[in-house]
Amino acid sequence: MTVFLQAAGSILSIALMIALGWKLAQRGWFGGDRPQLLAKLVTTVSLPTMMIWNLMSHFDRTALLGLGSGLVVPVLSMLISLVVGEAWARAIGVPRQRKGVFCSTFLVSNAIFIGLPVNLALFGEVSIPYVLLYYVANTTFLWTVAVQLIAGDAGQGKTPVFSLATVKKILTPPLLGFLLAILLIALGIHLPAFVLDTCRYLGNMTTPLSMLFIGIAISSVKLSGIRLDREMLSVLLGRFVIAPLTIVALNKVFPMPELMFQVFVVQAAMPVVTQTAIIAKAYGADDRYAAVLTTVSTLLAMLVIPVYRWLLV
Repeated sequence: MTVFLQAAGSILSIALMIALGWKLAQRGWFGGDRPQLLAKLVTTVSLPTMMIWNLMSHFDRTALLGLGSGLVVPVLSMLISLVVGEAWARAIGVPRQRKGVFCSTFLVSNAIFIGLPVNLALFGEVSIPYVLLYYVANTTFLWTVAVQLIAGDAGQGKTPVFSLATVKKILTPPLLGFLLAILLIALGIHLPAFVLDTCRYLGNMTTPLSMLFIGIAISSVKLSGIRLDREMLSVLLGRFVIAPLTIVALNKVFPMPELMFQVFVVQAAMPVVTQTAIIAKAYGADDRYAAVLTTVSTLLAMLVIPVYRWLLV
């Protein structure tokens, strides 16, 4: 019970920051393009610098080899979750115009905007490399498979998976920061202390800015119009039960270090990724449906995550 209360306390601080973002948005602080500015600061400034500082402060060449071997687990976990999501959609009769969004929620999670702050709160900075490893698989599947699924909802033909545009979307600034840090470590290059300190200070913006952005996003959805129907409950079950259980099962086949296993379970149990609604809107799919799934799963995650922390002890 003590562990559960400690985890709940850590999540409460995150919930308060989300609530602050929601309240400020309700008061009109974030009109126009201001929410996008927060997201851009996180993805292009604070996250890449956090990755550089954390990896170069805690890893050497030998440790990198052990980190890379863990990538197989999130990849297999997401593929299994996708197969389950496809079968589930057929079983409950999800309409074709929403099937892609529905299945994509089983595939990818909010591994950065929610996953990173949550893991920092639960496990500390030592968890960041494993968070980033899961993120590599997550963002790759998001901009390849998930995009194809969502585009199909609007009746659009499949776009080339291995196109230049797709590669540019996968190679986001956070991932480029991750790859740069790995390259520097592999080459034995040490950055000056003042550069690493700058990266650390900028990286510390990640959690508060991310939580404010999530709060703003939630404020745009009318909670009174949300119904917990069969599809909604299925998505929540997929995100908070099926996806984490795939990690547990795969750990029996590919044993992982304890912290890596714990981080991967928490990452798999994160809510629907925010970009789902953005992609749906861009392709003419049901973006309101995607936004509702994102909002409900994010709110419920605040209750589910302490339970997982307690179970993982």
